[in-house]
Amino acid sequence: MRIEEHQAPGDPEEEVPQERDVAAVARLIGEPARSAILTALADGRALPAGELAARAGVSPATAAVHLRRLVDGGLIRVRAQGRHRYHELAGARVAAALEALALLAPSAAPVRSLREHRDITALAEARSCYDHLAGRRGVELRDRLLDARALRQLDERDHHLTTIGERLLHNLNIDLPSLRAQRRVFARCCLDWTQRRPHLAGALPAALTARFLDLGWLTRRTGRGLRVTDDYQPGIDQWLHAAGA
Repeated sequence: MRIEEHQAPGDPEEEVPQERDVAAVARLIGEPARSAILTALADGRALPAGELAARAGVSPATAAVHLRRLVDGGLIRVRAQGRHRYHELAGARVAAALEALALLAPSAAPVRSLREHRDITALAEARSCYDHLAGRRGVELRDRLLDARALRQLDERDHHLTTIGERLLHNLNIDLPSLRAQRRVFARCCLDWTQRRPHLAGALPAALTARFLDLGWLTRRTGRGLRVTDDYQPGIDQWLHAAGA
């Protein structure tokens, strides 16, 4: 009788899959003040502790405790600039997780003022999801790039840049080799929580969003909101048309 040989469970040559401790992350995100802090950082910018305390509605001392827990949990990181310390999300994956959770979350408290209604409507129209365009305009941008054959979808998530897409980036003075050299996904579906359809996440949409801001097609609102200027639609139309897209 032949006896099969197996590696011992502790053998370093064999990587044993392990369950992820989802509950630990859920506890970090689930606390209201910490959730407010993460939401405040979801636009990709780094903010000081004092501003995050105000956004979360807690004292500076309480915010310091929450920030330490979020840093220890790997959800945010600290950036030192001289004597000042700023906090930011630990990366695009954290922002993607927050966006995904928003799809499952119930609606917040009922809108009670015209200002709240305007703010919510503005977020649904255009906002930053970490460093890329989200909301209706983000979903629309992905659709137009696919329709123009600037992007080709490889699978359910990832996209390939075509020759037309390369021309489009060149026309915006975006350095494609630098984008491809980044250690992050290039162009991946990110399900938009307000539109329930995907916008693009990754190095490509981040570069496009930054360029649209430089050109003045988009401007920043308070928080995550982005304002679409009068130049946005004509600029997008002319950009796509000029490359033969």
